[in-house]
Amino acid sequence: MNEDILINITPQETRVALILQGAVQELHIERTLSRGMAGNIYLGKVARVLPGMQSAFIDIGLERAAFLHVADIWEARSHDGPATPMLPIEKLLFDGMAVTVQVIKDPIGTKGARLSTQISIAGRMLVYLPQDSHIGISQRIEKESEREALRGKVQKLLPPEEKGGFIIRTMAEDASEADLQMDIDYLRKTWSTIAASAKSKPPTSLLHQDLSLAQRVLRDFVGDDTSTIQVDSRENFLMLQQFGTSYTPSVLTRLSHYTGERPLFDLYGVEEEIQRALGRRVDLKSGGYLIVDQTEAMTTIDVNTGSYVNGRNFDDTIFKTNLEAAHAIARQLRLRNLGGIIILDFIDMENAEHRGSVLSELHKALARDRTKMSVSGFSALGLVEMTRKRTRESLARILCETCPACSGRGQVKTARTICYEILRELLREAKQFNPREFRILASQIVVDMFLEEESQHLAMLGDFIGKPISLQVETVYQQEQYDIILM
Repeated sequence: MNEDILINITPQETRVALILQGAVQELHIERTLSRGMAGNIYLGKVARVLPGMQSAFIDIGLERAAFLHVADIWEARSHDGPATPMLPIEKLLFDGMAVTVQVIKDPIGTKGARLSTQISIAGRMLVYLPQDSHIGISQRIEKESEREALRGKVQKLLPPEEKGGFIIRTMAEDASEADLQMDIDYLRKTWSTIAASAKSKPPTSLLHQDLSLAQRVLRDFVGDDTSTIQVDSRENFLMLQQFGTSYTPSVLTRLSHYTGERPLFDLYGVEEEIQRALGRRVDLKSGGYLIVDQTEAMTTIDVNTGSYVNGRNFDDTIFKTNLEAAHAIARQLRLRNLGGIIILDFIDMENAEHRGSVLSELHKALARDRTKMSVSGFSALGLVEMTRKRTRESLARILCETCPACSGRGQVKTARTICYEILRELLREAKQFNPREFRILASQIVVDMFLEEESQHLAMLGDFIGKPISLQVETVYQQEQYDIILM
C-alpha cells in the first residue's frame, strides 16, 4: 500500500500528515514556541530526593521540575543478574547533584517531564545505548535467521574500543554495511559531543536536542511503502534535501517541493480531517458511529450501530459494525494521538466466535501503529481494555484549551438555575448589608429570564427585602457569570 507524507511548514508551526489510500492516518504537530522535549538530553540538577516514593525531582531549566523514578536510573539496575536487588535512590542521588538525563515523556497536563538516566540516541537504522553493551533487535524483525545475521553484521562493524550497545531498528532489515557504518559513526560522534558538553556546561543546560519534526519524518516515518514526501516550503525543502543527502540519501528521490496554488493540506482534505478529529462523534461508512471521550484518567470509545441495518439479522449487524469500528478505532488513536488507559465499548456480542474475530481485527488494525501498546481480551463486562504509550500531548490538548464557559465539564448551568442562585445570593446579602439598591450584572440570557419568566419571583424578593433590584446586561459575561453590586 502506497503512503504519502505531507509536510506543511510555517514560521510558527510544522504539521505532518500521513495519507494512506486517500485517508489521513496520522497527524503530527510541532509548534516553534512549544517544541516537544522527548529525546532531549540535559545536564540536570537534583532539586529534591523523595526516598518514600523512590523518586527525585530534577531541575532541567523548565518551569516545572522533571520527575525521575528509581526504575529509570540506569545505575540502580542490577547488572549482575535479576537476583541482585535494585539500589535505593537515596544511595544514588543527593540534593544539588549534577546528573545527565534524557526526557522520555513530555510534560503533559499538570505533570512535569519524565526522565531517565539511560541515554539512547536514535539514528535511522540503529539506536545507540552508550551505557549498555548488548545488541538488541526490533521485535518486528521476526525471523531468527535475519536477527542473527543483523546482529553479526553490526558487531563486525563496531570498533574494538566500543563499550556501548545498539538496538537494530526495523529500517535496518535491508540495510547495507555502508549504511550501518554511517549510522554507527554518526551516533558515536553525537554521543562524544554530548559527553564533552556535560563536562564543560553548567547544570540545567541542554546538551542535545532531538531533530525537528520535519527531520524526524525522514529519519523515522519514511518506509518502503512511502511513495512521496511533499514539502510546501522551499526553504525547508532545501534544508531537508541537505539533511537527507548526508543522513538519509535513500529518501531523496521521493522528496519534492509542492508549488501548487491550493494549500497542500486543503488539497488532500487534511484541514477537514483535523476538525473532525476534535469532535466526539466519528461516523462510520455503514451508518454506525463512535463516541470518543477523553478525560484526565482515561479515554473511552463507545461503538453504536446508528442507522446501520443491512445485516441479515441483528447479530450480523452488530458484528459488521464492530468489525468496521475496530479499524476506525485504530485510526482514531493514531490521528488524535490518544494515550494512557483506553476503554473500548464494542456493541455486546453473544457469539464467542464474533468476539474473537473483532479482537483479531483490532490487533491487525493496530499493527501499523508506531507507538507501543498492549491490548487485553474482552472483560466480564464486555469491554476491551488497552494501553497506548503516551509520550506527547494528544491532538486535542495541543489545539484546544478548557472551555471558559463550562470549565471543562462539557455542560453549563441553565439560565433558570443561575437566576435561582442569584436570588439566594441577594437574600444572603440583604441579611448582612443595608444598601440603597441591589444591582444584578449578568449575561443577556439571564437578564431576559428575570424580565420574563422569573419576573414574579424577582419582584417578590424585592418586596421581601424592602430594597429595589435593578438589572444590567454585561455582554462579555458567560452564562454562569454574574455579580451583585451594592449601590
